[in-house]
Amino acid sequence: MGNGDQQEQQTLTLKQLQAYIKEKDYRPELKHQYMLKLFEEIGELAEAVRKDKLYRETGQIKGTIDEELYDVLYYVAAIANVYGIDLETSCRLKEQLNRTRYPAQSGE
Repeated sequence: MGNGDQQEQQTLTLKQLQAYIKEKDYRPELKHQYMLKLFEEIGELAEAVRKDKLYRETGQIKGTIDEELYDVLYYVAAIANVYGIDLETSCRLKEQLNRTRYPAQSGE
């Protein structure tokens, strides 16, 4: 999302990521293509996981789990943008639901 060590040290929220992706790539008419790209990226993530390839071990981002997770997140955010969904709000609401559906077991 930017260059330089300072940029890498900053925290990035889901809201900021969504805004960045919306500014860069917001084409609601391509929502079906975004979905197909998401499926493609999930396949590439599966391959990277199968190869157990990590950036911290290779020093190169290409073909790593790190790269493919970003690509999946990118298309998830792009689809959320098309539908006007705030992913941070969705996360909070889903966690609330999960706490009622799957209460913590005592002793865990």
